[in-house]
Amino acid sequence: MKLRFTLSIVLVLVPSLGWPLSGLAGKRAEAEYYVAAYARHYHVSLALIRAIVERESDWRPCAVSPKGAVGFMQLMPATALRLRVTGRCEIDQNVSGGVRYVAWLTRLFHGDYRLVAAAYYAGENIVGRRGLAYQNPDVLTYVAGIRSAYLRQVDSATGLQGEALK
Repeated sequence: MKLRFTLSIVLVLVPSLGWPLSGLAGKRAEAEYYVAAYARHYHVSLALIRAIVERESDWRPCAVSPKGAVGFMQLMPATALRLRVTGRCEIDQNVSGGVRYVAWLTRLFHGDYRLVAAAYYAGENIVGRRGLAYQNPDVLTYVAGIRSAYLRQVDSATGLQGEALK
């Protein structure tokens, strides 16, 4: 618990010092900071989180989907409530909630990123029941998009070469 508290203080104080960029570029830089910090803190693949953000919102702050998902990580209202995210448009809360959800899904699906991505998109209940037999075309397209973005992240970043999308 102490580590979580310490990380929270660091994450709250650093942005208050001011970001060197303004507007969308500043929000992207802030999101990048939180994505990296929370991925490290929750022991989640940075490449996977970056791929999800790219696919979900294309790094647009407070993006809103037609189905009601909001923010960089496109949290649905029920998911945000479950994760105790009260400000879906607040970058730190949105990314923290999204990364915690991915960490939980990663444990639930034993590190199978295909199932993690499918569950992030369609919900863990249906994917948990059907697994890789779930053949919804939208979900298959989403998982393929996450895989592609993930592989781009791995190819472009040093230190991530050892990871592999199952």
